[in-house]
Amino acid sequence: MGIDVARGLAILGMLVAHAAPRVNDGEFLVDGRSSILFATLAGVSLGLMTGAERPTPRGIRSDRIVSIVLRAIFIFLIGIVLSSFDSDVAVILDYYGIMFLLLTPVLFFPRWALAAVGLGLVALAPALGAGQGDVNTSRDTVAYFVDYYFVNGYYPVLIWLPFLLAGLIAARSGLSQPRTQALMIGVGAFFAVAGYGAAAVLPGISAEAHSGTTAEVLGSGGLAIAIIGVLLWLTAPERASLGRLLRGLLWPIAAAGAMALTIYTLQIVALIGIVAVRDGGDPAVPVFVNYPGVPLLVGMVLASLLFASLWRLFLGKGPLERMLAAATRRPR
Repeated sequence: MGIDVARGLAILGMLVAHAAPRVNDGEFLVDGRSSILFATLAGVSLGLMTGAERPTPRGIRSDRIVSIVLRAIFIFLIGIVLSSFDSDVAVILDYYGIMFLLLTPVLFFPRWALAAVGLGLVALAPALGAGQGDVNTSRDTVAYFVDYYFVNGYYPVLIWLPFLLAGLIAARSGLSQPRTQALMIGVGAFFAVAGYGAAAVLPGISAEAHSGTTAEVLGSGGLAIAIIGVLLWLTAPERASLGRLLRGLLWPIAAAGAMALTIYTLQIVALIGIVAVRDGGDPAVPVFVNYPGVPLLVGMVLASLLFASLWRLFLGKGPLERMLAAATRRPR
């Protein structure tokens, strides 16, 4: 349940980052960190889909890889459709689809090799210019695609792949084991302190949201791993009465996390409609569609939790999750 709670918090955090009104130029705690938590959980999901700590046997790995490739294409297409409308949101799903595809060759690497790839990307991404400029819209189609998705887009793949790799390593380590949870909390906290600490004490070092710096990658990536570890520990059966209480209190958030693709997509669709109304020039637009705005934010958070809870309670798997499962199911 801890994974679903973390995913639900990430979805709601991204909504807050986009829909909460700003009173100054400062950033919210959820800025950047929510989407990085979501990316890290995507890596966890890839690990769970491929056997977790007991990777899928060699004889049937090709089936799993084909399923993940189909999943990546499905998610990419949803992202493209959502991005084609104005929502004032940098949609993340098309980037996710590309990252899923890129990880298929390394899914069954040992953990040390996954760590080496991740650390290599952390070291090389700045040298390759990732996250250090704006997308050049005057380039030809191929160059623009590479620049937009890999180098200077809102979620540049060269910078974001290490988050998925960290989640994949965690899934390969046995998420239900107390030792793994403790390591996630400790190692995650170490990297968070290292990244944010460097930005705090060293001149010229920034860990601002979406800056793409090494400090942000280490700080926010470490924080994501630590949060997942804490939630796994708190909701584990070993916590007895405390665990039961927390699982009950956090159930609506877990329900949203269990159908994250559906909830995220519905939120973006709602914001597309709200932007159309907001920018229509009608002075009689009611206050609840002021975007960004507190009434809208509160309403969308409550609606997300209510919809997810009722659907989960009575119908189980979310609608887009059902479609995704059907689209990636290979005939026997």
